[in-house]
Amino acid sequence: MIPEDRNTSEEEFIPNDNTSPEKKDSVEKQEQTPSKGRRDALKALAGVPIVGAMAYGLFKKKGLEDDKKKQIRDIFNTSGENPIATATQVDGPQIRVGIIGFGIRGKQLLRAAGFALPEHIDKLKEGAKKDSRDTRYKDYLEQDNLNIVITGVCDIFDTYGEEAVLAGANINREGTNGKMGTPPKRYLNYKELLAADDIDAVIIASPDHWHSTMTIDAAKAGKHVYVEKPLSWTVPETYDVVTAVKETGIVFQLGHQGRQVDSYRKAKEIIDNGLLGSISLIEVCTNRNDPNGAWVYPIHEKANPKTIDWKQFEGPQNRIDEYMSYMGKNGLMKYVGSEDRVQFSLERFFRWRCWWDYSTGLSGDLLTHEYDAVNQILGTGIPHSAASSGGVYFFKDGRTVPDVLQTVFEFPDFNFSMLYSATLASNRPRGKVIMGHDACMEVADTLTVKVDPGSTRYKDKIESGLIKPDVPLYTYVPGNSSVDAITSATELYFAQRGLLYSYIGGKRYDTTFLHIREWLECIRDRNKKPSCGIKEAFEEAITAHMGTRAYLEGRTMYWDKDNQEIVRG
Repeated sequence: MIPEDRNTSEEEFIPNDNTSPEKKDSVEKQEQTPSKGRRDALKALAGVPIVGAMAYGLFKKKGLEDDKKKQIRDIFNTSGENPIATATQVDGPQIRVGIIGFGIRGKQLLRAAGFALPEHIDKLKEGAKKDSRDTRYKDYLEQDNLNIVITGVCDIFDTYGEEAVLAGANINREGTNGKMGTPPKRYLNYKELLAADDIDAVIIASPDHWHSTMTIDAAKAGKHVYVEKPLSWTVPETYDVVTAVKETGIVFQLGHQGRQVDSYRKAKEIIDNGLLGSISLIEVCTNRNDPNGAWVYPIHEKANPKTIDWKQFEGPQNRIDEYMSYMGKNGLMKYVGSEDRVQFSLERFFRWRCWWDYSTGLSGDLLTHEYDAVNQILGTGIPHSAASSGGVYFFKDGRTVPDVLQTVFEFPDFNFSMLYSATLASNRPRGKVIMGHDACMEVADTLTVKVDPGSTRYKDKIESGLIKPDVPLYTYVPGNSSVDAITSATELYFAQRGLLYSYIGGKRYDTTFLHIREWLECIRDRNKKPSCGIKEAFEEAITAHMGTRAYLEGRTMYWDKDNQEIVRG
């Protein structure tokens, strides 16, 4: 649904408060208890995009001199353009979709496409009953019908497969005992799903070690592909999947929903306008501190060798051979799991991210979100080099992938470095910070710019007192809501990075919904291009592999642009 125009200014430029310390202290004391007028003002602004200051601050500062406001606008001028929601072609051709993999992310993807498990709808209804501010159920009902039908599902765990059938039949977004539609066919092997004539496109949400293989097979079967990140598990298959997508001409989208984040668009505009000055360092991070955030996922009570097709889970043999060959030739067998791949393991099935045997670790899972944001904002492409360090320092549970990782990427063509720093055992908040000579910008679900005290561009304004470096010059808040409906630390991690919601015209959207809708509309209109197509996917994959190989081999990895390959330092 296209949101209604609220006639709300999307941007406000608020000069720094130059009130004397004595007077400011007096004012702060008076404002410790909000007045009725202030409470009404805050209430009125709930859910409205605010830029430049906190909501009440907008009301208080309306009386600032017009010439002072104009000076700030002249200093830090941006377009004020608002993102526009792309409408679904409800009268266009209906797209028949299949889904491969219905675990944690598979459920989220199908739900974003409009097909949720009835029990999930029950939870949303219950949340709305308990708290009137919880609008998740209302928001979900109002989400666009994407004009698709789920005709096939596949998961190698029987329980997940049956759940996928139920979700695919929930065309009316009903709770338990609601009216269902025609159930999709369940396939026991993904190749059988790809061979079906009544499937036009597939969503792939399998473990990392299957991503490229399934994408290649889907492309060759003529199915359009939306595949979760990362693109690939091994380096050789990265090139194979690019070839398959290009040769078949399918519409391909990599699942980086951050491509739909409004604050990233605004960050790009600010940098393109040169408002930060020369950028020399970018810091991005991962901070999580709970078992779920460290991939220690629950083991389903119905899971056993009879309900799981372990042979399929093991992986495609040619990719396993690539993996083992690389590990063996480079003396990295200590990183190969101690258990044989043929040995059934519930821990490995549900917590596969903890082992290189199936996973791409922190680089492929969480670094890729941060890198893709930077690539989206700055157009960096593949870095010149990568150097990594870290280890398994907290979760001594037999995993082989590190729970602490630092990787430094060098971009000499852009004259800056990017540092990725991660720990799965601390929740200390750290932002995505882009540091320029004249200003630094912190980018997440919101965006904040502070002028650097040593700035050349803003020197005169600092000396005149118009700008105070310790006070944000510019704050951009795409949307504001009194409840985010966050239910776990892991969801909070993604929400704070803007990866759960984006705001368009003051209305909150699920970023995954926006990303899937973009892919579907590109299938309907081949003149449109996905924002995270095969070019962006290749750049993401090679960058992640450079970081991973740097960690495993303990040496710097370089990108040979001429030969399009990773080389050792």
